[in-house]
Amino acid sequence: MKYPVQPYLPAVMTAPGENSFTKGFVASACISAFQGVAQPASQANLKRVLRHGLQGGTALAAGTRASMALRHRDYSGALIAATAGAIGVLLIENLLRDPARPQEEK
Repeated sequence: MKYPVQPYLPAVMTAPGENSFTKGFVASACISAFQGVAQPASQANLKRVLRHGLQGGTALAAGTRASMALRHRDYSGALIAATAGAIGVLLIENLLRDPARPQEEK
């Protein structure tokens, strides 16, 4: 008995934007790793790279979600996604900010 040829399908199908946090994290961390630092392996610089990576992942995930919502004409969903992304970036900044760095207020 001959079996029909089945098309190749990946084992896991992912929706567009499903891995956007990981993509944003890796891209932002790679960019941040060597910009303006003499010793990229110091603890302070590793924390900065982590902070930038988390912020980049959060921003890209929120932007992707907002873009998908706009495509579906879900304007409130897009606004919520953008707001949640901005709040996430701000929370990460406040939690992982270098205490020795002066705050840039006023």
